[in-house]
Amino acid sequence: MKEVHSSGGRGLRRKVAILATGLVLASLLGAVGTAVTASASSLRPAAAKKLVIAYNMGSEADPFFIAMNVGAAAEANKLGVTLDWQGDPSVYSPSTQIPIVEEMLAEHPDGLVISPTDPNALQPIVNEAVAEGIPVSNVDTHVTDLSHVLTFITGNNAQGGEAAADAMAKAMHYTAGQTYQVAVGMSSPTTTTNTARLAGFKAEIAKKYPGIKIVAVAYSQSEPAVANSNVNDWLTRFPHLNGIFAIDGTNASGASAAIEAHGLVGKIALVGYDAYANNVALLQKGVFAALISQQPALEGQLEVQYMVQYLRTHSTKGIPHLLTLPNIVLTPSSSAAVLAKYSYPTA
Repeated sequence: MKEVHSSGGRGLRRKVAILATGLVLASLLGAVGTAVTASASSLRPAAAKKLVIAYNMGSEADPFFIAMNVGAAAEANKLGVTLDWQGDPSVYSPSTQIPIVEEMLAEHPDGLVISPTDPNALQPIVNEAVAEGIPVSNVDTHVTDLSHVLTFITGNNAQGGEAAADAMAKAMHYTAGQTYQVAVGMSSPTTTTNTARLAGFKAEIAKKYPGIKIVAVAYSQSEPAVANSNVNDWLTRFPHLNGIFAIDGTNASGASAAIEAHGLVGKIALVGYDAYANNVALLQKGVFAALISQQPALEGQLEVQYMVQYLRTHSTKGIPHLLTLPNIVLTPSSSAAVLAKYSYPTA
């Protein structure tokens, strides 16, 4: 077994054994085709030195990042490297993320993969790592200046926002000349995935659905309970609310719970992000009109692969500076096979 190190918000490190699961990602790898260039055998070390890859995200409890860990851990196990996986247990914010990254860098890892909670606030820590000779990759979200980042892998967030607007309009039976009230739940006003999705959502509305009006936007720091409270507030303030766009998975979890509790399933069009197992089950029940699924396990797998490839070859050949993975729109009519394929793995 390979070791993966992990810690909570207080920065305490704990070691978690990873079972060599033999995770098969072949079906996902087809989405990126020739972007995956190096075989496992070509990346295995000739010498005895064991590389340590520090991998930091905003919130360990988020099933999106749990799924990413599945892919990253399997690849680390396959390539014979140590994965130091750490993040705050539940709060998604720069103030909780930065101290954890600082502690990780103090251990002088061979490489750093980071999902910044804020593009500007995390820029100095990325600059610090680069100055120390530690290569840095971004995943899911990014810092403002990507010029010194090895690779950035993410989903197509603008496309996801556009798809959410189309699904919302369809679920509300949009008719030209009528007005519809919609609210948006986000984790942060600055995290790059959220802002790109909102921009795509707004652009598609302006282009096709001028009758849709965004009446409220609220933030949850990736805590479903806060997202739930936000929805309860909207239902009081906007008794004629027609739709909710839950812009990431934790907001989707909180919003769906509120919709069910108020008996509003089918009455308010709920479009969410992220195919958590529970969210997919609620999609099948009709609680969600649509879910936008990303590919977090593939993101984690590729981030480790490319970082190890760079550390062992000292070359960026075959490593894309930007890799954007497609999103998949899931609906209650999606087949069981499609839902199973794009539901996020948990182990």
